[in-house]
Amino acid sequence: MTVERIGIILNGATGGLATAQHLPALLAMRAEGGLPLADGRRVLPDPILLGRSADKLRRLAAASGIERWSTALEAALANPDDTIFFDAAATGGRHAVLTRAIAAGKHVYSEKPIAETLDQALDLARAADRAGIRHGTVQDKVFLPGFRKLGALRASGWFGRILEARLESSRWVFDGARVPANRPSWNYRKRDGGGVVLDMFPHWRYMLDQLVGEVRAVSCTTRTHIPSRLDESGAPYAPDVEDAVFAQFELEGGILASVNTSWCSRVRREDAMILQVDGTEGSAVATAQECWIQPDAATPLASMAVDAGQRQDYRAQWVAVPDRGPRINSYRAGWEAFLRHVLDGAPFASPLLAGAKGVQLADLAYRSHRERRWIEVPTLAL
Repeated sequence: MTVERIGIILNGATGGLATAQHLPALLAMRAEGGLPLADGRRVLPDPILLGRSADKLRRLAAASGIERWSTALEAALANPDDTIFFDAAATGGRHAVLTRAIAAGKHVYSEKPIAETLDQALDLARAADRAGIRHGTVQDKVFLPGFRKLGALRASGWFGRILEARLESSRWVFDGARVPANRPSWNYRKRDGGGVVLDMFPHWRYMLDQLVGEVRAVSCTTRTHIPSRLDESGAPYAPDVEDAVFAQFELEGGILASVNTSWCSRVRREDAMILQVDGTEGSAVATAQECWIQPDAATPLASMAVDAGQRQDYRAQWVAVPDRGPRINSYRAGWEAFLRHVLDGAPFASPLLAGAKGVQLADLAYRSHRERRWIEVPTLAL
């Protein structure tokens, strides 16, 4: 069996997503002897860790068993032996660094959002097409076991006519005063690409499009609830972007979706992110790992407990959807699909144009907030 090396420039390697998700996904493939391709070959990812701090890179390389690391972007781009460029650094610099990678002839794979504005996102997608490279953006949520099950239900027509959906995604992000902040400070600075809308609406775009129905219009309002936070050095700063968003979407077929997204809300539900879809023939509730269904024939008569305690256990009236096959890490699933796209031309569902759709929705959500009205979402094409 032939084993081939593929060089991958992992930019922003010491950031949270790269360290906790993307690098382990590549290391898992290496530990198994490489990724099998359709023609019988195996490909062995060979990442070079790229970032700004030599000390952090050196420690990460030692901990992960990776020999190559660098702080020199231009030298990394000039190496013809590394053919894929992946970016997981701060959003604020993404357009510029992806532009340079495309100009260098690298295949590009990027965390979301792929840019800060729609014009920048479309510029990247067009440049990538002109360069003739393979390109894509991360859409990890649809590979999660719970949401994959939800997608399969929709594809089978199980819901009947879908009526509405509700997505809740929230957690409490500490301000750093009594407990260390659990998100980096750049997430709260506009100049660095921060803000809940730009960070999360690209997720909501592909999740709603693929799991419920294509987005047609948005109505959105945002808030900055916490006016002061402490940065990584302990210095106070004033966030200039939103930390909570309340939105409604109109989807194809008149489906209404309500989406609440907050870094200022504590979790009391099955998971930090949960999506419920209701249809004429049944409903489903999905978290990252699990999915439960309630068909129309088994739907109980719900009641509000006014004079006595609630006698129904509503959660017990739902049925868990079983696994049909092994569970795979969602980031690894994305990497496997992109590597097969680069190496044997397999289809890839999320090119940079798909990433641009996420940025488009964020742009329109901000506009909706400013103008306090519904905004249509036009079809996007290059």
